[in-house]
Amino acid sequence: MARRGVWGRRVFVGVALSAGLVSVIALPLAADPVGQFTEFTVPTAGSEPASIAAGPDGNLWFTESASVANNIGRITPDGTFTEFLIPTPNSKPARIAAGPDGNVWFTENQGNKIGRITPSGTITEFTIPTAHSLPAGIVAGPDGNLWFTESAGSANKIGRITPSGTFTEFTIPTPDSDPAGIAAGPDGNLWFVEHIGNNIGRITPSGTFTEFTIPTALSDPTGIAKGSDGNLWFTESANAGNNIGRITPSGTFTEFPIPTSDSTPAQIAAGCDGNLWFAEESTSANNMGRITTAGTITEFPIPTASSEPTGVAAGPDNNMWFTELNANNVAKIGAGCVTPVFTGPAPAPAAVVVTPTFTG
Repeated sequence: MARRGVWGRRVFVGVALSAGLVSVIALPLAADPVGQFTEFTVPTAGSEPASIAAGPDGNLWFTESASVANNIGRITPDGTFTEFLIPTPNSKPARIAAGPDGNVWFTENQGNKIGRITPSGTITEFTIPTAHSLPAGIVAGPDGNLWFTESAGSANKIGRITPSGTFTEFTIPTPDSDPAGIAAGPDGNLWFVEHIGNNIGRITPSGTFTEFTIPTALSDPTGIAKGSDGNLWFTESANAGNNIGRITPSGTFTEFPIPTSDSTPAQIAAGCDGNLWFAEESTSANNMGRITTAGTITEFPIPTASSEPTGVAAGPDNNMWFTELNANNVAKIGAGCVTPVFTGPAPAPAAVVVTPTFTG
């Protein structure tokens, strides 16, 4: 038997009395309390951790963008680090994403490559056909491939790479648009931000573009993510913007001002709580932000001053994980979610024999 628990999750409480069956007990496991921070210092000093993603192995993977590091980092939910050196020197790894093949994929902004790292740490690099393309964002697409942005003005493309390393590139209609973040949409398409073009772009898996102009001029959109409400949510990092934006799959915009001025919102990600979480990168803000799908924003000050938070991702432990570029930390903040934990077979109860009594 199952019933709805007070957290809206399915909680199994039944007991089986038949021969060969035993009960299974599920207990609720809470993530860290909402707004509680824990920070972990990256082993390599001055590594400039930039982007982070949950991997298929139950750990978090992140890029160390500084030339003195040039690593892909892995951190377990309890805070244990492992670092893997990228073969190409000074590659400046940018963003990172879990792939459909059980590996983790990343962009090399200066190396002009797409990198793949296995959970055991083996790195393979694939050179992008367009030279000096400055790859930035990357995401797994609905078609089983990886999609990425080529931010250089001389490139100005959306790229696709198969898990075996075959590239296809598509030129964005708006010249010099500076594409940055990219996300898989709820409609089976890929959505991306045009940092200079001031557009939100959509590309189908077959390569057809549609562009939607953001209402606020010169808003400098940076990060984008799919929300639990079936819309796309993005950050407007310019002082002229300083908003969190929402766009429906049909192209309707809504913008929500961030309470802290000049906050420079960077990357954004959906949380286990149904909200969107974003990093406020400016040293004067230094917050992690949360926005509900109704548009209510809450900000949480990061304990380390001037930490410069950038990347953010939902972790397997139901916390939100983020990188602190300037402070050289990987950190987590509690989102307040609860997950049932199955404790395994419980002792089988003794058989109960009931003798019916006939009253008439």
